[in-house]
Amino acid sequence: MRLQMQAIHFDADPKLLNFIQQKLDKLDTFYDRITSGEVFLKLAKNENTKLHTKLLEVKLYVPGGTVFVKEQGSTFEEATDLAIDTLKMQVKKFKNKRNNSKSPKSRSGLPEDNEVVMLAEDVEE
Repeated sequence: MRLQMQAIHFDADPKLLNFIQQKLDKLDTFYDRITSGEVFLKLAKNENTKLHTKLLEVKLYVPGGTVFVKEQGSTFEEATDLAIDTLKMQVKKFKNKRNNSKSPKSRSGLPEDNEVVMLAEDVEE
């Protein structure tokens, strides 16, 4: 999958970018029709401490829609892991929704042509 990564107001380490790319590439096992994505890395400064909270935003483009996740953590790796868990659920949900809307509905409870119907007299006791 083609990802566009942007680090807002800082320079991201190439190792971090490779880590994020590898993690997001694993989403192809759940839904192989993800076309591309955008990743935004941001630093949010806490007012009480001098530590920066790491924010990660991921937007994935799939046919018929987009999947978006925004996570934060003490490191970008932690935020990436949290985002991956959320994205897995969202991608699976999106895939199931697409498959269910395309599957043919049976007509008023009647079996489809290729379905096997067991009659009571066919069953031996």
